[in-house]
Amino acid sequence: MKILITGGAGFMGSNMIHYLLRQYQDVQIVNLDLLTYAGNLESLTDIADDPRYQFVKGDIADPRVLDQVVPGVDLIINYAAETHVDRSILDARAFVQTNVNGVHELLEAVRRHGTPRFVHISTDEVFGAVMEGESTEQSKFEPRSPYAASKAAGDHLCHAYAVTYDVPVIVTHSVNYYGPHQFPEKLIPLFTMNLLEGKKVPVYGDGMQVREWIFTEDHCRAIDLIAQKGRLGEVYNIGTGYRVPNIEITKKLFVLTGRDESAIDYVADRRGHDRRYALNADKLRTELGWEPQIAFDHGLAKTVEWYQTCGEWVNHCRTGAYKEYYEKQYINRV
Repeated sequence: MKILITGGAGFMGSNMIHYLLRQYQDVQIVNLDLLTYAGNLESLTDIADDPRYQFVKGDIADPRVLDQVVPGVDLIINYAAETHVDRSILDARAFVQTNVNGVHELLEAVRRHGTPRFVHISTDEVFGAVMEGESTEQSKFEPRSPYAASKAAGDHLCHAYAVTYDVPVIVTHSVNYYGPHQFPEKLIPLFTMNLLEGKKVPVYGDGMQVREWIFTEDHCRAIDLIAQKGRLGEVYNIGTGYRVPNIEITKKLFVLTGRDESAIDYVADRRGHDRRYALNADKLRTELGWEPQIAFDHGLAKTVEWYQTCGEWVNHCRTGAYKEYYEKQYINRV
């Protein structure tokens, strides 16, 4: 099977490439990535010479690039996205370009070349704040940030192309990912790296915003199962049920890094900050039989250990394109 992974140099894309190469001997992987600031080929150096793997630098919003890589592909998994809410608030242009225009071009390429299957990776943030209960696949979209709005628009395009053109697309909504190789602008990797370096961590507001979490490998298994057995034209939520306030995550990281609450820097809350997310993943469990296997505390310990031991990857972030973002107050807050 030949699989195109878009955004494969990013956090989840690179984890998925590793997962597929471990699981399947006869797979062929094409990694299409523009290598923006969050793309890091050092996450893939261990498989760079694998004959089953090929890297192509390019933009999913460029139809000429897609016409080079899509023909002959059996499956596309679209991880390519701008994902950081803070940056979308500052400038939404790149988010619209990748998360809307890029998805449109991918859907058109699937139409042109007759790709049998296309799995689109989306987020629980399209549903907005969920103060009580859980979001199901039928819940109304109420995005509250430019990032979430751009992802919702891409999801709507996928649905429209499935209905109008019979494009074989499946949309997935996931809770927050965490694990090795995550770019350090998100809560867990940023806080981990700051704490290990003796810096403070920026906690928004009172820190009581509730998020649901999934370890990378559990998400990879879910996507693999959906790609193989999911029904075309359908939507699947991917969630674990493990929901906890951000301040509790912070305290768990204190224990793992030997720091304490004096490392907290309480900062003004983010504009439009959603208070709580919660996904109902019953459809994925009952239809396809998926269950998460990695307990949160175990996954978090593995993640912190990885950041403690992978100095070269961390140094790339410090000296590469991430340096600009790390030094900005809205990212580091220290």
